[in-house]
Amino acid sequence: MPAMASSSDKPITLATLRKRRAAGEPFAVLTCYDATTARWLARGGVPVLLVGDTAAEVILGYDSTIHAPLDFMVAITAAVKRGAPRCFVMADMPFMSYQADDAEAVRNAGRFLTEGLADAVKLEVDMRYAGLVERLTRAGVPVVAHVGSLPQHVRQTGGYRARGKTAAEASELVDTAVEMEQRGAVMILIEATPAEVSQRIVERVSVPVVGCGAGPACHGHVVVLQDLLGMSDWQPPFAKPQAEVGPQIEAAAGAWVERLSERRYLVDDHPYQMDADERKRFEQM
Repeated sequence: MPAMASSSDKPITLATLRKRRAAGEPFAVLTCYDATTARWLARGGVPVLLVGDTAAEVILGYDSTIHAPLDFMVAITAAVKRGAPRCFVMADMPFMSYQADDAEAVRNAGRFLTEGLADAVKLEVDMRYAGLVERLTRAGVPVVAHVGSLPQHVRQTGGYRARGKTAAEASELVDTAVEMEQRGAVMILIEATPAEVSQRIVERVSVPVVGCGAGPACHGHVVVLQDLLGMSDWQPPFAKPQAEVGPQIEAAAGAWVERLSERRYLVDDHPYQMDADERKRFEQM
């Protein structure tokens, strides 16, 4: 197994990831939404699992991440942790679970740690959320500050777009990341930025930095699992499939349909049998 898969039974913690950062050893992150998949990803050596609000799209079938219900996210976060108890599990705080009120945000974040068994929560932030990050930190909540492209703001921007392509915007993202660390964020996640931006952030902060289409300098990198497995009809350019699981599922489903339509299922291989005497008694009833 890969080194991070677990040469021992020790769990992956923030301390583990900080050591990886200090040693210059990159780590893998994948999204995950259920216990069974979590178990297999852990066996594959993935140390960090993100229970992303992308579940609204890939699990619930919506066209945007803003449709992920809080209770649903808490429940599937706990499922992922149960499936991969030694992985570091970070949970996305969904749309409107932290934006309306700081006190409500702290309570909801607490739910992810207690009911959801999460190791950290992730928030989409800009400078306006610095005070909330500090308040969550003061309450004992490990915060991953998500900067760059912010999917929960897609209605404001008119669609998904990269961030930091101008000098002014790039500088703002760097300043935001630095401020979030100063307010207590334990990790920074950068989405969809030029490589120069993530490189500068890596140089300016002392916490692990995870990239999502943000350039090679990041300490960890995350993509949506369904993109990696070739299950999506469209993948972002930074998430090239490593497998073709979608077509394999299609082929298996087709073979199942064909077997059933030809009445070949359980004809010669039914696993439950009556012994001869019981069959004879039954036939006489």
